[in-house]
Amino acid sequence: MADFREQRAVVKFSFLLRKSGTETLEMLKTAYKDDAMGKTLTKNGMTPVPHPPYSPDLAPCDFFLFPRMKRDMKGKRFADVAEVKEKTTEALSSISKDEFRQCFEKWNKRLDKCISVSGEYFQED
Repeated sequence: MADFREQRAVVKFSFLLRKSGTETLEMLKTAYKDDAMGKTLTKNGMTPVPHPPYSPDLAPCDFFLFPRMKRDMKGKRFADVAEVKEKTTEALSSISKDEFRQCFEKWNKRLDKCISVSGEYFQED
């Protein structure tokens, strides 16, 4: 449990220092070796899954979150950064648990498809 709290503190501290996600992960890897973020993921009921460094077909943000955010915010004008943050938070908060569940079900299907074609390119079904 202490490792989880320590990792969480590192993440929060990195955010305050304006470190990027990559820099934060490197700090965690230096401190926790292969267990970087492992306790955080498993504590939240998630199993880390190895996948290519970047694959938009396998990145939930690319196939679910960003298109969903664009749909909610497309065509709107914002007065300032504070309004952008407010509307972004509202858009994120409007996503239901069921939508997230469906996203991860689709993600599992995409991972299975990727495995079945040995990582080769495939068209969306």
